Amino acid sequence: MALPVRTQLKYWSIAAAGFFVILWFLGDVILPFVLGGAIAYFLDPVADRLERLGLSRALAVAAITLVALVIFILMALLVVPTLINQAVALFDTAPQLTSDLQEFLTRTFPQLGDTDSTLRKSLLVVGETIQAKGGQFLETAIGSVSSLINLVLLFVIVPVVAFYLLYDWDNMMVAVDDLLPRDHAPTIRHLAHQIDLTLAGFIRGMGTVCVILGTYYAVALMTVGLQFGLVVGAFAGLITFIPYVGALLGGVLAIGLALFQFWGDWLSIGLIAGIFVVGQVIEGNFLTPKLVGNSVGLHPVWLLFALSVFGALFGFVGMLVAVPVAAALGVLARFAFHQYKHSLLYRGVSERDNT
Repeated sequence: MALPVRTQLKYWSIAAAGFFVILWFLGDVILPFVLGGAIAYFLDPVADRLERLGLSRALAVAAITLVALVIFILMALLVVPTLINQAVALFDTAPQLTSDLQEFLTRTFPQLGDTDSTLRKSLLVVGETIQAKGGQFLETAIGSVSSLINLVLLFVIVPVVAFYLLYDWDNMMVAVDDLLPRDHAPTIRHLAHQIDLTLAGFIRGMGTVCVILGTYYAVALMTVGLQFGLVVGAFAGLITFIPYVGALLGGVLAIGLALFQFWGDWLSIGLIAGIFVVGQVIEGNFLTPKLVGNSVGLHPVWLLFALSVFGALFGFVGMLVAVPVAAALGVLARFAFHQYKHSLLYRGVSERDNT
């Protein structure tokens, strides 16, 4: 005999509360394990496909690890130092860019040339603030990672956790399935399948889209000759998972920098604008339909809300788990609405009598 609904809700509420308490107190400690789990989840379909081609699970995981190691080494040697240097340089040159903008506005609008002009003072404040806050942000980000989690340990633990989770992924899924309440196992499996489809479409699909577009933007902008093309392209690709925001912010930043660097060279400025237009065409017509599909079910507003709430409550780890939790809550909400629409509370006694 199944437990009463009220008792079941009590147990599930306690489990959910325990999850958030653990996330609150152990957020920084479990960061390597969250990252390792995310990597294993992302790569599990690749391992399954290699198994279908005839490799054992161990050989499939070993092949994936070798390729990932090569990519990591190349990124660490070639891309990451340049990315950091360009980011720091961009923050350092903010006052000069602001000064150039001020001179441009003064030439265009001579009435704004007064040294006591509010616009002049505001632009100076903006430039100094960007420089101070930008440098402070980088120092805080690097310092916080170094203090809360030893950076060396982070790079050691994450690959090890990802390796073992990827190797044992199928066995873990069988063990979890064996622990499901027998009365609710079919429903839980159905909901878990829907959540997996949502996460697969978003995390795997949009993650791949972000990498492709980030690489495209960075390479194209550097080819055109934009001074901070790598960091702008990486930034635009990183936030592409929010529809239109990545191209909009990245395009505004790139075109703004291009106006200072290539003023008068309208061909170069037009090429930079065209890069983002082409990127949007490729994303909207090819990448997103093929890699993500139309059934993801994560509305951009809901996604932003989840990122904001979990980031504010649980910090960086909260932002990492915001997407899967948002996907799970979305699936559960749709399931609850479906149940409600077929319940007596919604249909009423009169409709039941008519049927």
